[in-house]
Amino acid sequence: MKVVVIGAGVVGSLVARELVRHDFDVTIVERMPDPGMGVTRANSAIVHAGYDDPPGTLRAELCAMGNSLFQNVCEELGVEFKRTGSLVVAFNDEEKKRLDRLVKQGEKNGVPNLKLVERNELLTMEPHLNPGAVAALFAPTAGITEPWMLAISAVENAIKNGAKFLPETEVIGFETKGGRVRKVITNSNSIEADIVINAAGLFADEIAELAGVEHPPIHPRKGEYILLDKAVGRIVQRVIFPTPSEKSKGVLVLPTVDGGTLLGPNAVDLPREHKNDLRTTVEGINEVREKALLLVPDLPIHKTIRTFAGLRPETPQKDFYITAEMKPWGFINLGGMRSPGLTASPAIARYVVEYLIEEKFGIKLQKNEKFDPVNNRINHPTAGSVEKWDRLIDEDPSWGRIVCACNEVTEAEIREAIKKGARTLDGVKFRTRAMFGRCQGGFCTFRIMKILSEQLGVPIEEVKKSVDGSWVLDGHVRSDNT
Repeated sequence: MKVVVIGAGVVGSLVARELVRHDFDVTIVERMPDPGMGVTRANSAIVHAGYDDPPGTLRAELCAMGNSLFQNVCEELGVEFKRTGSLVVAFNDEEKKRLDRLVKQGEKNGVPNLKLVERNELLTMEPHLNPGAVAALFAPTAGITEPWMLAISAVENAIKNGAKFLPETEVIGFETKGGRVRKVITNSNSIEADIVINAAGLFADEIAELAGVEHPPIHPRKGEYILLDKAVGRIVQRVIFPTPSEKSKGVLVLPTVDGGTLLGPNAVDLPREHKNDLRTTVEGINEVREKALLLVPDLPIHKTIRTFAGLRPETPQKDFYITAEMKPWGFINLGGMRSPGLTASPAIARYVVEYLIEEKFGIKLQKNEKFDPVNNRINHPTAGSVEKWDRLIDEDPSWGRIVCACNEVTEAEIREAIKKGARTLDGVKFRTRAMFGRCQGGFCTFRIMKILSEQLGVPIEEVKKSVDGSWVLDGHVRSDNT
């Protein structure tokens, strides 16, 4: 049976990987050059505990289940995951009462080991926290990860197990016959399909419309972020939330898996037509800075190395929009995947295959006996022993040539990233962390472009940052004979 997954964000990627555990012919269609380059690439990277979602909703059910599955999935796929725990901080008695409600809600959702922490214990746990805090909800099962790497690794693993991946391919229509989906029409070809899984993120409503399927309208909610230099050290050990509002979980202060500190996001609703608006604003960055300082007053904001924005897909329905359509039969919607979409993603993958496909569509699952769940991450020798690094250099001297000094990324790692599918600077960046450090690519970008040019066999001015039009160089300044 042929299944087409539209969208290679973290949800679509893990669904595709779950499908190849069974005897499906899977094709992944992605409009970007790489997996995880849409909503997935710019968010808080938090694996939530599951206390925040209303009991009885799909979000609550799948968040708690996804959290329990997360560590095993990351171990199989070679993706970093740290169960740091989280703290929701209250600054007055009214906020403390809301924490009591969150504890009860979390317990209904099956979240383990939640507890309220009083001020003295709280400040021992997080000494840099605002001393005006009166209490906090401690959720030890929360954690942090790399969402983009989870999507990339899941697609690589799906390909290893037989899936096809079509990057830079945009869906423009569908062919239906006899009340069933038959083909997915793209800007380059048509793909036969028995089942279509719409995991198109911000554009899931537009994809559904092309198929004549109902979907709540999606508008983008922009969140802006500040990233601090790793040199400032671990200012906080856990994910620090303010007491949440109806609109958002608030501006956070949290560690990143590679040792940095992230501040954000704010929450600004944009019109539907602004689904590509990733601009940061003076007002937004100032809001993030001021609210982060309320949580942790001594944040070294002057150590900022990057600001950026991400977009979350919001719908009027305050829940995931997951449906198995009968008209046309075989169309599955996975829409409204805002927070905690990342946390829920492993559970969503199981839900799609074991409930929607097997039970709702009545398709008997046949196990893929050759399925291999493991995907090995690119070797990063500077994180290991000198002896092992020496052996690698003896085999290939490019393991000894550092290209990205900030994160100590070698030339060999960049070549490995290209072998695994990187075709752009961002493709290399998200697979290796080159250009992720203090200089943000200021010293290594050109060297990486030269390696991409050489490995891909294209002129260096054709090397892109990410999508078409994201040029870096615009031709030669002078020719060789001048």
